[in-house]
Amino acid sequence: MNELTYTLIPERLKSAREHLNLSKAEAARRIGLTAASYVRYEAGDRSPSPQVLMSIAEKLETSVAFLSGKTNDISSDIVSIYKDSDPLLFELIKSTQNADNATLQRLITYYHQLTKND
Repeated sequence: MNELTYTLIPERLKSAREHLNLSKAEAARRIGLTAASYVRYEAGDRSPSPQVLMSIAEKLETSVAFLSGKTNDISSDIVSIYKDSDPLLFELIKSTQNADNATLQRLITYYHQLTKND
């Protein structure tokens, strides 16, 4: 990720935080920052590194593209699945990482058939 291409827009950070109804302190805790560091980002006094920007996006359930003004879609573009908390789904995703498109399409079709009556 090029730091010049993806620069945090403070108003977008505030919008993402408010979208989740979080206080600044709660957002800082969720991201793993001190409250002072978070407030500097939201005020525009500091810019996060690309790695921190990615972490902020993930923890605030949005995307780097939204936080940097590349899109107006606030929804996340990352889904995190942890082996400890969801071992079956983790194994399914892991086993399909190298699958061809036809196999993936069959799995998606099967999934839609299974959830049709939900």
